[in-house]
Amino acid sequence: MSRRIVVAPDSFKGTVDAADAAAALARGWRGVHPDDDLVLRPMADGGEGTLDAFAASVPGAERIPLQVAPPAPGAPAVGTSWLRLPDGTAVVELAATCGLGLVNPLQPLDAHTSGFGEAIGAALEAGATRLLLGLGGSASTDGGAGALAVLGARFLDDDGRPVLLGSRGLSSVASADLSGLRALPPGGVLILGDVTNPLLGPSGAAAVFGPQKGADPATVEVLEANLARLAGAVAAALPQGEDLAEAPGSGAAGGTGFGLLAWGASMGAGARLVAESVGLADAIAGADLVITGEGRFDGQSEAGKAPTEVAAIARAAGVPVALVAGSITADASGFAASASLTDLAGSGAAAMADPARWLEAAGASLAAAGA
Repeated sequence: MSRRIVVAPDSFKGTVDAADAAAALARGWRGVHPDDDLVLRPMADGGEGTLDAFAASVPGAERIPLQVAPPAPGAPAVGTSWLRLPDGTAVVELAATCGLGLVNPLQPLDAHTSGFGEAIGAALEAGATRLLLGLGGSASTDGGAGALAVLGARFLDDDGRPVLLGSRGLSSVASADLSGLRALPPGGVLILGDVTNPLLGPSGAAAVFGPQKGADPATVEVLEANLARLAGAVAAALPQGEDLAEAPGSGAAGGTGFGLLAWGASMGAGARLVAESVGLADAIAGADLVITGEGRFDGQSEAGKAPTEVAAIARAAGVPVALVAGSITADASGFAASASLTDLAGSGAAAMADPARWLEAAGASLAAAGA
């Protein structure tokens, strides 16, 4: 008898998007069990691929193209888009405006989020009544100052002059003026975040995420100090000196979560909201197996990442879950089966060189093993 298999991976960052990953896993499974019913539900958690997930799942969603500022000195301007949903909501993805893949070589001290602010502003100008802002995959650690500056905030040095974009500019921040920030849309602003890290400290934006943005240990210390200066300036500009640096998720996307919270946005669980939008629970109900995955399953995966959310929905429905990841460095014993592309390909480099091939092999391996 044929079985119904739901395939709901996140993107494998830097190598293959969620839709292509799901298609490759399905091809591999069909090669072993051609009569099974494969239901594809590409996932995202607020990072790369969030816009695609909404576009694929919301009837009538419309991509609105635009060009935004380069995300770092010497980088080209970015051709991107935001997504208009039929109810007036706009979805804007940080990774598509100033993400890691848009800065080469990486510039941890000078990359910034002004392009993200431009995309947000464009959506507001077009009449968006609500904003869903996907955070994740950023190239910068500017605390969202670049985006806020585009939206009307001012970050000034001791002489009252605007500071430079990027973390380097934050080293001279003496004060913040948030009075000119654009008003929130009527339906508010919801952050689709994939982490719960605070802005500062050993679990903060610089310490945890700085290295993946090109920061060595000495540079991480500089990033941390600059974020602390920004936090102090923003706290002084907020009513009652509100300190948002410890708020869960304030460290998301190089501290962009912190900047958006200062604007008045609310923090949401990105993977959960995307799962709701793609009707994942309905797809899983009555399924025989769910396959999920991401590029790296590690200690951060339990903190709101897409595979964890998919697994929670599947387990609540009594459906077993299989995991596929480029590499698996955390305990995956909670899954019915797992497959590592690195193990299948023989090395991480080989897996990244042809991810679609090894995703297909993973799908076939799970099917053959009777997952």
